[in-house]
Amino acid sequence: MKETFTNELYELYELYELNNMRIERFEDILAWQKAKELTVQIYNLFSESKDFGFRDQIQRASVSIMNNIAEGFERKSNNEFRQFLFIAKGSCGEVRSMLILARELNKISENDFSFLFRFQRKFQNTFRPHKNFITFNFMNFLLYKLSTL
Repeated sequence: MKETFTNELYELYELYELNNMRIERFEDILAWQKAKELTVQIYNLFSESKDFGFRDQIQRASVSIMNNIAEGFERKSNNEFRQFLFIAKGSCGEVRSMLILARELNKISENDFSFLFRFQRKFQNTFRPHKNFITFNFMNFLLYKLSTL
């Protein structure tokens, strides 16, 4: 089955086999930790907003990212975990869209927008669910490695 991996995935798989790395809890996944950081930043930035609908939507979208990583991990199934990663990735897009709108409506400064947009964009790129994951532990390892890029 390894021959179906791209070179990059194959190299990561070899590294995984050498290190036999295991992530035991969703809190160990760096992507979840980064999602939590993003959520805290979003909550802090919009905590004073009087536009309750906008504030609630961007806060819910950011929470959705970390919660979907956690829920998918806890399902202990390759297919379900991959599906929840796709949902989390979709929520990343929603946060990015809301940040663009916040900037256009002058709800946040250009500096806040640039920082959060870059952080969120880099973070979103850690989600590369792949159809050829072999084991649940390898999925955890790959998500961990991608989140450290």
